[in-house]
Amino acid sequence: LVHGAVHATTKGLVGSRIYLDFPSVGATENLMMAAVFAKGETVLENTAREPEIFNLVEALRSMGASIEADGTGVIRISGVDTLHSASSRIIPDRIEICTYLLAGVATGGEVTVTDIIPNHIDSLLAKLEEAGASLRVEENQVTVYPGERIKSVSLKTLPYPGFPTDLQPQIMTALCLAQGTSVIQESVFQSRFLHVSELNKMGAKIDIQSNSAVITGVERFTGADVVATDLRAGAALVIAGLAAGDTTMVYHLGHICRGYEAMEEKLRHLGARVQVISTEKENGKGGPTSSGPSC
Repeated sequence: LVHGAVHATTKGLVGSRIYLDFPSVGATENLMMAAVFAKGETVLENTAREPEIFNLVEALRSMGASIEADGTGVIRISGVDTLHSASSRIIPDRIEICTYLLAGVATGGEVTVTDIIPNHIDSLLAKLEEAGASLRVEENQVTVYPGERIKSVSLKTLPYPGFPTDLQPQIMTALCLAQGTSVIQESVFQSRFLHVSELNKMGAKIDIQSNSAVITGVERFTGADVVATDLRAGAALVIAGLAAGDTTMVYHLGHICRGYEAMEEKLRHLGARVQVISTEKENGKGGPTSSGPSC
């Protein structure tokens, strides 16, 4: 470790048995790719089981990798000398899909997301049904419809197939407008409640208690100037802004653009009044100055 960066060299990797204390997606993916060229067999235990893991397995197999992964949390990789070129299809982004569905729930609008794999988002669909949201699930699309005000629900973030931490801020925004009191327990990431103070600026009633957020439902959001502290927090604030009765300015757009392609265009297609503008406040100087590019 040199000046905060890891410098490593090797004459060649060898297969090993590795047990992950936590089923991290990033750790699983990187270990799996490294093991593809390691001599001998590598066994990874307690691995992540997200759909993206198996999408990567399929891509590596199509390139000549020897990988066994059956969804039990154990992945076996036999090292190879080379990989060859191949074509592979990336699966739909389940977090982006759910973000737009939750935008529909929060605003009371109708949103259909197509070309998806519904069983990849079972945890969200189950919570929306529990909350009383009106939705229709088909073979490759999901629609949320205008309906009665949703009811409060409680949930705990967990590795897949549990409720994803990457949807915690977005569903929190929708639950801010639910009847009753909801509780969200964050068990995957620490300090993933930075969006709470910004939502409270908009009229939400959220109280943080250790690793849980207690959300008392309100009738509506009020527009405000808010700051996106990270990717999913930014998406949550955009949803809140869409549901607010007046104008909301969300700063630090770069966080959102990192994970949502053409968000402005897609929201406009759904009927939202949204505009991306460049601002001096992004540099700590002031307010909006001119039109800027979309994500």
